[in-house]
Amino acid sequence: MADVGIYTKSADIIARAGTNANATAVAVAATDVYVLNVESTINVMTRYNWTDAFTAGLNVDVQGILTETGACMCAIYVIQWDMSGFTSRGEAESMITILRDIVLRNLSILRDIKSQTFINGA
Repeated sequence: MADVGIYTKSADIIARAGTNANATAVAVAATDVYVLNVESTINVMTRYNWTDAFTAGLNVDVQGILTETGACMCAIYVIQWDMSGFTSRGEAESMITILRDIVLRNLSILRDIKSQTFINGA
């Protein structure tokens, strides 16, 4: 499965979606169907072009935050695509809630101007 995103990679999406995730949904999520949209959304929500910064050699700590955020956002799509592989709908919904919380925390970090100043100076 080829990665098309800049900072969201298929292995990270698979890890975040869990072992019960639908394999077809995982394969679709790792394509431009989700990844490019998710990365664009992160850039717009934080009002910063992380894609260009990532390819220009962004600090490895920040790369981790971006990778985690993109993978969690894509994993939410994977889980909601088909919840039938999970032991219960509640399990799938709990995973989505945890992933959403990670996304919201990371977006808050990336959006904060003080964090951006720190990141750019790192």
